[in-house]
Amino acid sequence: MQDWNLFLWPYEQAVSELKVKFRSLRKSYLNKGEHSPIEFVVGRVKTVDSIKEKMKRRVIAPEVIETDMQDIAGIRIMCQFVDDIYKVVDLIHERQDMQVIEERDYIKNAKPSGYRSYHMVIEYPIFLPEGSKKIIAEIQIRTLAMNFWATVEHTLNYKYQGKYPEDISERLKSTAEAAYKLDEEMSAIKEEVREAHKIYAKTKGKN
Repeated sequence: MQDWNLFLWPYEQAVSELKVKFRSLRKSYLNKGEHSPIEFVVGRVKTVDSIKEKMKRRVIAPEVIETDMQDIAGIRIMCQFVDDIYKVVDLIHERQDMQVIEERDYIKNAKPSGYRSYHMVIEYPIFLPEGSKKIIAEIQIRTLAMNFWATVEHTLNYKYQGKYPEDISERLKSTAEAAYKLDEEMSAIKEEVREAHKIYAKTKGKN
């Protein structure tokens, strides 16, 4: 790669625009006094070191990096409830400004480690001085509990490089199930939670 800054700039623009669009979508629900399926949105562009490491590990040639490495641009959408995740999935499918090219449901089909999340790979057009360019980006949609578990697992992975001791592996699986059980329990009282949010919003508006 001759110039990494030049290569990554379109991805930075895509992440910036996508964050604004999904945050604006959340705001539109709240402005109408409705429950937003989106709790908050974050995004990042892979570092050069991370890209190089993945190119080596996955044997990805430089000339196909834009198509074969689908997570250079990453968006993460956090939701309160599991059914919010599928609502966000539907909203993304309905949008005209991005096209879904791949999706993987790790909620209904958790990974062996216990990892749960919904992954979507999209094509998103950005506009540069030389014209339009389609950027491939990955969107991960999770509950807050799923994200907490995944963050801890990701940190441990740096220490063990995916080769966990048996006791750590079993504990990770157990805590993943506990996190999902929490999501199920919260879903059972979601209408109470949503009603409480409405009351809080009204009270806050009066103060």
